[in-house]
Amino acid sequence: MGFHGAIFDLDGVIVDTVPLHFKAWKSMFEEYGKKFTFEDYKNKVDGIPRLDGARAILTDLSKDELEKAATKKQDYYLKLVNGGEIEVYSSSVSLIKELKSRNIKIAAASSSRNCKYILEKTKLIGLFDAVVQGGDFKKGKPHPEIFLLAGKKIGTSYEESIVFEDAKLGVLAAKSGGMKCVGIDRTGTPELLSKADIVVKDLVEVDYEKLNKLFGK
Repeated sequence: MGFHGAIFDLDGVIVDTVPLHFKAWKSMFEEYGKKFTFEDYKNKVDGIPRLDGARAILTDLSKDELEKAATKKQDYYLKLVNGGEIEVYSSSVSLIKELKSRNIKIAAASSSRNCKYILEKTKLIGLFDAVVQGGDFKKGKPHPEIFLLAGKKIGTSYEESIVFEDAKLGVLAAKSGGMKCVGIDRTGTPELLSKADIVVKDLVEVDYEKLNKLFGK
């Protein structure tokens, strides 16, 4: 089938918003008397829809209360985002541009409902042939629905696609959908991404030729 589609997660892959998400989650959970560490973030809430993230820690709340908690997290996050510049990973942008020059279709796929907003704010939206964000799908990671939908939007099958992820549940979603996956370990915990086909510290370590070899080309 060959390599025809590239699907990029947003937070921690294209933009450095992970510290902002962690700080927002921590602030919200502390309101409910819950301790929340970065290890909790990476293992329990990273890369999944906001309501699922709230449910992962606030296990004793009703659905209505969980929705209020998730909204509080969103409010904290948007204050942080709007309070300063968002760092963009230049290596990721360079790889996207290289893949586009090779006629690879490009999608952004994020569990965050802020995906399009962040891409517009960073002026990156024009690089993508399609965007899938929270609310566009029903089943959160590790279910592969988000990535299968992204592939459908750019017209590529799971066999032709590579997913770029920095979260454990995102890697599991990509692999359960039958896709190739590049794990990006920016936190020194590569074991969380061990199911990926390749694990790198930064996307400067891969290019079109290296990615194409994953398809036996």
